[in-house]
Amino acid sequence: MPSAAKPGPANVALTFDDLPGIVLKPNQDYLDETNRSLVQNLTSRHFPAIGFVNEGKLNEIIRKRQIAVLRLWLAAGFDLGNHTYSHSSPNKVGANGYVADIARGEKLIRPMMEQAHRTLQWFRHPYLETGSPAPVKAKINSWLTAHGYKIAPVTIDCDDWEFAEPYDNAVMSGNKAEADRIRSIYLAYTERTIIWDRRASHVMFGRDISYVMLLHDTRLNADSFDGLAAIFERQNLHPVSLAKAMSDPAYRTPDIYTGSDGIEWLERWSLKLKKDLPWDDFEDVPKGIVTEYNKLDDE
Repeated sequence: MPSAAKPGPANVALTFDDLPGIVLKPNQDYLDETNRSLVQNLTSRHFPAIGFVNEGKLNEIIRKRQIAVLRLWLAAGFDLGNHTYSHSSPNKVGANGYVADIARGEKLIRPMMEQAHRTLQWFRHPYLETGSPAPVKAKINSWLTAHGYKIAPVTIDCDDWEFAEPYDNAVMSGNKAEADRIRSIYLAYTERTIIWDRRASHVMFGRDISYVMLLHDTRLNADSFDGLAAIFERQNLHPVSLAKAMSDPAYRTPDIYTGSDGIEWLERWSLKLKKDLPWDDFEDVPKGIVTEYNKLDDE
C-alpha cells in the first residue's frame, strides 16, 4: 500500500508513447475519444506532456483522422517526438534498418512541428531497446546526434501497456465492473511502482531526481487520469516539461548498458555507479493481468 507519510517534492515529466494511440481492435471513434480525453485532462490541469509518434500507425485505421489526432496534441501546446515508424527493434533490424525506421518516422511530424514553430528533437526507443552489441548502439546514437535528436530516457515505468489491452477488452464488451476492477489494480500498482522508483533513485543518487515517466496513449490512461493525478498529489510529484526534467544532472550519468533487453535508466545507471537497486521488494505486474494480456495478445 502507498506510504502514509507524504514524501518530499519531486518533478516528473509525463511522456506518452505510441501516438496516435493503442487500441485492442481498430476503432477510430474510440481512439479519437481517447485522445480528446487525454488532451483535455492534461490541459485542464496544466500538466506539460509530450507524445511520441509511430507514423506507421497513421495508416492502420483512417489516416486523415489519425493525423488529426496529432494536430490535436500540437494545438493543445504539446510537442511530438519520434518513436520510429513501425515500432521496430534494433535487435531485429540491426543498426542500418533501425536508423532507416527512425528517419521514416519523421516524414510527417517534422514538418508538422516546424509549422507549429517548434523543433523535433526527442526520440524514444521502442521497447527501451537501445542497440546491442556496443557497435550497433554507437551507430544509432551517432545518427541520432547528427540529426539533432536527444534520447528520452525512462525513470518511472509502470508497465501500463500490459493493463491496457485487458482494459480495452472490458470497455469494448461493455463490462463496466471488469473495467473498474482493472483500472483499480492498475492505479494501485502504479503508485507502488512509483514509490519503488523513488527509493531506487535515493539508492543511486541519495535524492529524488527529476523523473521521466513512461505512459502510453490508451483509453486506460484517459479513463484513469483522475486517479493518476491523485497519485501525483499524494506522492508530491509535480509534472514538468521533458526538457526541464532532463536538466537534472542525473541524466548526465553515462548509459554503459549494451545488452539486448529493454531496461529503464535507473537500472542502466546502476551498472555505471556500481550500486545495487532494491530488487528484493520490486513488484512485477500482477499475474492475473499478465495472463489476460497474453490471452488477448494470442488471439
